[in-house]
Amino acid sequence: MNASEVIKLRLHNTGLSHSPFKSVADAVSHLGAVQAQNFAAAKWALGLRIKNSTDEDIEKAFNEGTILRTHVMRPTWHFVVPEDIRWMLELTAPRVKALLAHYNRKIELDDALLARSNAAVARALQGHTYLTRQELKTVLTNTGIETDVQRLAHIIMWAELDGLICSGPRRGKQFTYALLEERVGEEKKLSREQALARLALNYFTGHGPAQLKDFSWWSGLAVKDAKVALDLIESELKQATFDGKTYYWSSTQTGAATPKMPSAFLLSIYDEYTIAYKDRSDISEARDIEKMISMGNALTAVIILNGKVAGTWDKTSKKNIIEIRLNPFRKLKKDEQEALESEVARYGKFVGIPAVLVK
Repeated sequence: MNASEVIKLRLHNTGLSHSPFKSVADAVSHLGAVQAQNFAAAKWALGLRIKNSTDEDIEKAFNEGTILRTHVMRPTWHFVVPEDIRWMLELTAPRVKALLAHYNRKIELDDALLARSNAAVARALQGHTYLTRQELKTVLTNTGIETDVQRLAHIIMWAELDGLICSGPRRGKQFTYALLEERVGEEKKLSREQALARLALNYFTGHGPAQLKDFSWWSGLAVKDAKVALDLIESELKQATFDGKTYYWSSTQTGAATPKMPSAFLLSIYDEYTIAYKDRSDISEARDIEKMISMGNALTAVIILNGKVAGTWDKTSKKNIIEIRLNPFRKLKKDEQEALESEVARYGKFVGIPAVLVK
């Protein structure tokens, strides 16, 4: 095992190098959860992994509830499949709530108030009623609960973490919320041990080779709990150590085919390939990728060449075209330029609007 092998296997196991999935649910289920605070970018992340998929296909799956979007880890929004949402929330929500407790106290949200807000939200959403965030704000205000921007965000997030609400279908470009019990059928409950094992196996299958600290960071679990989870499934994993780091991945996965060179991708900074690891040194010198991530929404897209971060890209939507600008860290070779031009065309095909490369 060496750094290039880690990259080759991750490109394969995350589904980037060969777009192996036939459906939206298959892609999300394989990865366990897909970070999705940037909705358009998260749809593109799935599109890269599903053969011949379009933005419209993924939007339709989301609206139909084939995948759901909720706060489940760290905390941030993730796509998850309905059959995973309950056990995953039961496992990860206590840790997220503990992280939020300090902020809740600062904005005067206590257990009694959150119980009132949950009850008000549940009443308003009954009967497959789907409401936007602003409509829920009105509901809460009419109940006598103050809702500035931060309080409203925490109240709604708490309802998600309690397994009360999740995403509903979009109304135009607006997001709605739904009662989880009306959006998801009854699923078999998992014990804590079963949930730990399943989450860990999902992660190392969909993201491996990865380290224990990567799994802990991605899941939001305390390191000791992540270690318990890893111990539960270690017999199902391969492992290798180099440079003092131990990596794990699913033993059911055969060796990855060597990706076509140069492999090129236009990714979101929040793609699972870039975001789902605490140690990102295998794909970039730390000062590059970490600086980008620290910029948050100011910088949301990265160029990947041969598995490594090689620059940034941005897009501008015009009336009937999307203009894409590349900002590579170095002068591109001819074959790298051609590979990226192919990815620009691929993006345009996905969103249904021609995409062109501009300087």
